[in-house]
Amino acid sequence: MSIENLSSHKSFDGWHKQYRHHAETLNCPMRFAIYLPPQTAQGEKVPVLYWLSGLTCTDENFMQKAGAHRIAAELGIAIVAPDTSPRGEAVADDQGYDLGQGAGFYVNATQAPWNRHYHMYDYVLQELPQLIEASFPVSDKRAIAGHSMGGHGALVLALRNPERYTSVSAFSPIANPVDCPWGQKAFSAYLGEDTSKWKDYDASLLMRSATAKVPARVDIGEADEFLHEQLKPQALEAAAEASGFPLQLNRHPGYDHSYYFIASFIEQQLRFHALYLEQ
Repeated sequence: MSIENLSSHKSFDGWHKQYRHHAETLNCPMRFAIYLPPQTAQGEKVPVLYWLSGLTCTDENFMQKAGAHRIAAELGIAIVAPDTSPRGEAVADDQGYDLGQGAGFYVNATQAPWNRHYHMYDYVLQELPQLIEASFPVSDKRAIAGHSMGGHGALVLALRNPERYTSVSAFSPIANPVDCPWGQKAFSAYLGEDTSKWKDYDASLLMRSATAKVPARVDIGEADEFLHEQLKPQALEAAAEASGFPLQLNRHPGYDHSYYFIASFIEQQLRFHALYLEQ
C-alpha cells in the first residue's frame, strides 16, 4: 500500500495533506486529502470522518472551502476526502457534468464501459479505510458525511453498513435518486435499465426498510435551486417516519446548495459526529 505525498500544509496546528496511490478497486491512480489534527502529533490515534463531495468536485473542494479544520482540530477528528470518481485518459467519461469523471455516484458500476473503473462504493467502504488505517495515526472508529451526490453516497454507505460507521450526516443529499433526473441518468448508465437494481443505492428506499439504526443528521437549504427536482428530502423524511429511523433533518431558510451553506453549519455536523465517535 504505497502512497505518494503531493502536498502538505499546516492548519490549526494540524496538517492538511494530499496523497496519490494506485487504487486496485478502481484500476487507476487516485488522489485523496487528509486532515490530521494536532492530537496525532502527540501520539494519539484519532477517529476519522470520511467526507464525500458532490458532482464536479475533487478532494480539494471541501478541505479548502468548508472551514472544517478548526473544529476538527479542537475535537481531535481526522477528515479524509477522496476524489469523486476514478480519473485518467483510460477511464470512461461523458461530456455531461453529471456522468463520468467527477460524477461517480458512489456505486459499483455493472455496465460497460463504466464497470472497468467505477467502483466507488467498494473504494470508499473498503480500500480507502484500509489504506488510511495502515498509513496514519488513526483508529478504526469511522463516521461518514457528504454533500449532494456525496450526501447520497454517505447515507447509502451508512445505511447498508451500519456496523462500519458511528454516525452519518449530509448536506443537501440526493435523497431519492431513483426518482430524480440526476439519479436516473447515472443509474441507467452505471447499473443498467433494470430499475430493480437501483434500490440498493437509494437512501430513501433503504431507510424505509432499515432495521439497524445509525444516528443521522441532514441539513437542507430551503433556497436550494435543486431542492424539489433533484434532492427530494420529503422522501427521506417519510422513510424515517415509516421505519422509526433516528433522522434529524434540519431545514434552513435562505440557504442554497453552495459551500457557503456548508461552511455555515459544518461545526454543528462535526459536533454531532463527535458525540458518537467519542463513545
